[in-house]
Amino acid sequence: MTTAAAGSPRTYQVRTYGCQMNVHDSERISGLLEQAGYVRAAEADEQPDVVVFNTCAVRENADNRLYGNLGHLRPVKDKHPGMQIAVGGCLAQKDRGEIVRKAPWVDVVFGTHNIGSLPVLLERARHNTAAEVEILESLDVFPSTLPTRRESTYAGWVSISVGCNNTCTFCIVPSLRGKEKDRRPGDILSEVRALVDEGVLEVTLLGQNVNSYGVEFGDRYAFGKLLRACGDIDGLERVRFTSPHPKDFTDDVIAAMAETPNVCHSLHMPLQSGSDDVLRAMRRSYRSEKYLGIIEKVRAAMPDAAITTDIIVGFPGETDTDFEKTLDVVRAARFSSAFTFQYSKRPGTPAATMDGQLPKQVVQERYERLIACVEEITWAENRKLVGEPVEVLVAVGEGRKDERTGRMSGRARDGRLVHFDAGILAGQIRPGDIVHTTVTYAAPHHLNADGEPLSHRRTRAGDAAEAGRAPRTPGVLLGLPTIGAPAAVPAATGGCAAH
Repeated sequence: MTTAAAGSPRTYQVRTYGCQMNVHDSERISGLLEQAGYVRAAEADEQPDVVVFNTCAVRENADNRLYGNLGHLRPVKDKHPGMQIAVGGCLAQKDRGEIVRKAPWVDVVFGTHNIGSLPVLLERARHNTAAEVEILESLDVFPSTLPTRRESTYAGWVSISVGCNNTCTFCIVPSLRGKEKDRRPGDILSEVRALVDEGVLEVTLLGQNVNSYGVEFGDRYAFGKLLRACGDIDGLERVRFTSPHPKDFTDDVIAAMAETPNVCHSLHMPLQSGSDDVLRAMRRSYRSEKYLGIIEKVRAAMPDAAITTDIIVGFPGETDTDFEKTLDVVRAARFSSAFTFQYSKRPGTPAATMDGQLPKQVVQERYERLIACVEEITWAENRKLVGEPVEVLVAVGEGRKDERTGRMSGRARDGRLVHFDAGILAGQIRPGDIVHTTVTYAAPHHLNADGEPLSHRRTRAGDAAEAGRAPRTPGVLLGLPTIGAPAAVPAATGGCAAH
């Protein structure tokens, strides 16, 4: 394909790396480009007019991955004059003009604070035939005020805050995303309602540290209140959130989870290490006893809760004893899943210059032992569910082997991945529909349900998927007047104010 002919819309492609925040930012990038007249390129199109890389800087290989992909695109761009390449996200915020120095065929570099500038920067770069690099040190506008092209008909991301006030020694995110900025509850709930009006059944509330939400306007119980307010939205069937920090996790949030019917009994709470000495060196202001105490309270209130986590292996100075303490906490916590990482040195973080950097082979051996321990536990926890009924929100792209096995896939209310046989309902079930079925087999990372479904409910999200409609939200205004009175956020109940 050649670049867009005169008068025809230019095509775009967004390539996303990293966390859920980046995935949601990419939805905004797509919304902005489409509002500016661009059209999404077909998947088979190997040469869109604009390619946008939305990057991550958390892992050490992020740089190599980006520059490798940029290198692959250079000959493509050389053969297609007019093609543009833009780099945004956390790595762009970190490397800034260095990206254009290393890859001078890049046209635009923009950061985490000025996503909304992308269309203007692309046009300016075309007009001036020169690279445009614009990195801001603080938010230009809150990202949720930007138009958004949602990727799913049934599930949506909703940012409640951006940035982070923590100072973990291994993490580069605060320096790239800035201090925490909180949205007002009414703005968040307006966006959730807008998604539900489009047919979305599930929302995930996003923040670098969701349970510190409210710090900017002085309400430490704001997050629990927000969860309860989501429970009052008709048509919203599932509410999730990620990620909380153990130091800010309060009992009112547990009560809100347990007492609000549409809040899922799933909790992703990063552990990072089970060693108090390592947690101290990481500047994580909780200890293993407090962490396990939170889990105990969650399970007392919600015995069916599925708890997932993040764990880093090989942090500088970690001893064999420290690592064994991490395994002890994993065994005590009984996680349903864990995202495990080998420590990655990031320039600009305090941990990068700490003494006691561990040899690769030591870290690798511990990492393999951790994975074996986690999988033993997750498999045992999943086997407990064999024979149990499960509600599945049917998804797209969750089951890579579905076509070969004849199954469909989706997520249970607790977040577990379920592959199920549609049986006599084959051809009738759409992404976004709800299926009740029975678990017949458990693996460490998924469940199978190979009997006939117990029931199938067609939903508006399924209708939208069948019609090929993706929700588009025009942006939710931040702190500006809107038509009609906003719904009030109810006060926390159950004695939360005593904590």
